[in-house]
Amino acid sequence: MEKTKHSFSYWQWRTIIGTMIGYAVFYFVRKNLSFAIPGLTAEYGISKAALGAILAIVSIVYGVSKLLNGFLADRVNGRWHMVAGLSVCTIVNVLFGFGAMICAYFVGSDYGETFTHALILLFGILLVVNNIFQGCGFPPCNRLMTHWVPPHELSTKMSLWNTSHSIGAFVAAVLCGFIMGQFGTDQSGNNELRERVVANTQSVTSSMDPEAARAYVDGMLQHYGAWQWTFWIPAAIAAIGVVFIIIVLRDTPKSVGLPELPGTVKSGKSREESKDHRQFIWNHVIKSKLVWILALADFFVYVVRMAVLDWGPTFLQENRGLSPAAAASVVAIFEVFGILGMLSAGVITDKLFKGRGQRTSVFCMIGVVLFIAAFCFFPLQTDPLLLCGFLICAGFFLYGPQALIGVIASNQVTRRGASSAVGIIGFVSYIAPIVSGYVFGILADTPSVGWDGVFKIMIIVAVAGALTMAVLWNVKADAYETKAAVTDSNKLEEDSLDD
Repeated sequence: MEKTKHSFSYWQWRTIIGTMIGYAVFYFVRKNLSFAIPGLTAEYGISKAALGAILAIVSIVYGVSKLLNGFLADRVNGRWHMVAGLSVCTIVNVLFGFGAMICAYFVGSDYGETFTHALILLFGILLVVNNIFQGCGFPPCNRLMTHWVPPHELSTKMSLWNTSHSIGAFVAAVLCGFIMGQFGTDQSGNNELRERVVANTQSVTSSMDPEAARAYVDGMLQHYGAWQWTFWIPAAIAAIGVVFIIIVLRDTPKSVGLPELPGTVKSGKSREESKDHRQFIWNHVIKSKLVWILALADFFVYVVRMAVLDWGPTFLQENRGLSPAAAASVVAIFEVFGILGMLSAGVITDKLFKGRGQRTSVFCMIGVVLFIAAFCFFPLQTDPLLLCGFLICAGFFLYGPQALIGVIASNQVTRRGASSAVGIIGFVSYIAPIVSGYVFGILADTPSVGWDGVFKIMIIVAVAGALTMAVLWNVKADAYETKAAVTDSNKLEEDSLDD
């Protein structure tokens, strides 16, 4: 018995750490575009509105992918599900790096309106494919976690696991910031390219003093073409990640000869068992008011989070005068504080609120509101380090709800429908980039609104997130002991929301 317990603990932690590393690698080949944007704008004149539209469209695709992969993850092997997704994303990122060369070959020119339109189209197509298979990241990880971690430990250990988001984004930010500052070819002596870059970055440099504008253009010319390496190097790391996942992960305790966790419902292949599973998903996941309330709350969280990650490097360079490397460092530190916030939120939920993560989330969103408001309303003359400190502290509070919302849903629908529930939540949350990507991109380009207006909208969104989570204040910690969680299709909703 003691040997079995020790073996289970070993495989549990192997699964937690393995999925953390595996999912973090997904971020290397997903968030790297944000750091390529300044280079693409400078070299080809692609507007923030165009890039924002692409980000919005592909994020919807990612949301749909998470929805479908959530339902799929409850039925297939988690390890191979992840391998398939990361493998395709690796190939797509290699093609990203060759994007300009591919377009030049078919268009017959490496610059001009036709070339730029072709490049935007190609990037749009590649991003759609990339985000379809990015949806193979979180759902199988959630399946693996719920099969290896009992519900009374899930808030703490899932919060630990959720640091993989921030670890991946942090390392990607540092790596891509380094690449943009060190790679590429020095074209500072090419007057033709200088004129082109000056014209392409006029919307950025117009608000700068002449010396700062010249330094900005010089920086882009000294590292001309560096954006390509922000795709190639992460792709190489992702290829190694595929091999790592194959070697380290296994699907369920049963697959390594260990007993399943109590309460695990085994899904067979008979027609009756498949029908029973579909009925459970329909009654306790799709029709669950609680799941949809959590999805709305996650939408608000993601509007704020994606705005910082997608536009953070560009905003900090254009509005706060930071260098590309310094801007990347701020975003990276934002992620580090997010890790600390997630870990703190998980422990507070299990120890103080007895598993009721929605209560922790309410206080976290209040913290987000306060620090983004400080960042927004302090004068521009304020020390940039202090302003960046406010943004970083907002990250500490923001990542708690992101980690806990999936835990709350998983514990309410039980591990039998956990991946399906987070798939629905993921789908709704990734509609958020319509706001954070496309709308914010247009508003940032609008002189009467600008970045200040964007951050004021983010404050309103954060308030809405806090109020939405407050609706669930009295919902119980989990539904595993509720008979309705497995048998009664009508009672679960009443037991959960009326507690």
